[in-house]
Amino acid sequence: MASLRFSRILLKISGEALAGGRPFGLDTATIGAFCRDIAQAVAAGAQVSLVIGGGNIFRGVSEQAAGMERSSADYMGMLATVLNALAVQDALEKLGLSTRVMSAIAMREVCEPYIRRRAMRHLEKGRVVICAAGTGNPYFTTDTAAALRAMELHAQAILKGTKVDGVYDKDPVKHADAVKFERLSYMDVLKKQLRVMDATAISLAMDNNLPIVVFNMFATGNLTRVLSGEQVGTLVEGE
Repeated sequence: MASLRFSRILLKISGEALAGGRPFGLDTATIGAFCRDIAQAVAAGAQVSLVIGGGNIFRGVSEQAAGMERSSADYMGMLATVLNALAVQDALEKLGLSTRVMSAIAMREVCEPYIRRRAMRHLEKGRVVICAAGTGNPYFTTDTAAALRAMELHAQAILKGTKVDGVYDKDPVKHADAVKFERLSYMDVLKKQLRVMDATAISLAMDNNLPIVVFNMFATGNLTRVLSGEQVGTLVEGE
C-alpha cells in the first residue's frame, strides 16, 4: 500500500455509464470491464468504496419524473441506485472479491444498512463497500452522497469514473475544439460551472480539502494508474 498515492478511495460512477451504449438498463460487459479494474486495484492494496448513480433506470429530475412530486421522484431514483449496486456486487463477487452493499434506506433482506463504523471495518478487512440509496434524503444527488461518504470513510480522494478522459471546457463529443484541463481548483469548477460534480459536492470537497480525480474509467488499467500517482484525467484540488 505504501506505493499507492491513494490507498483508500471512493469511486463515483454514474448510472448511465452502466448502460454501456444503451439508452437505459444494464450492460453486463461494461460492468464486467470496470469491475476487473477494481479487482486489480484491490489486489494492489487499495481499499475501495463506491457510490453509483441510478440515471440508467430512473432519475428524479428527468423527463420520466415530469409532474411527480420531487421527493417521491428522488426516492425512486434512490431505489434505482440499489438495483445498480446489486448488479455491480454480483460482478465483483464473480471475480472473487468480498463485497458489501450498504444502503442509506433500510432494506435488510437485500443489503446492510449504512453504518459508518461498520463500513470502515469492511474496508479494513479488504471488502469493497458499495454505498447505495444516496444520502437517504430527497433533494441530494449521488454526487453529494459520494462527497459525504468519502469524508465519513476517510477516503484520500474521490475518483469520478466517466466515459471521457477528464474535464473539458465544453462537451468534447459535440465540439472538436474542446480544451481539456489537467488541473483545476475547486473555485475554478464553481466559477466556470463545469460539470464535474454538483456544486454541493464540490463545496463539501473544498471545505475538507478532498481531491477529486475525473478520468476515463472504461480505459483498461486507468484506475490502477490513478492510484499509482500517474497523471490521468483531471485533478481538482485546492489552490
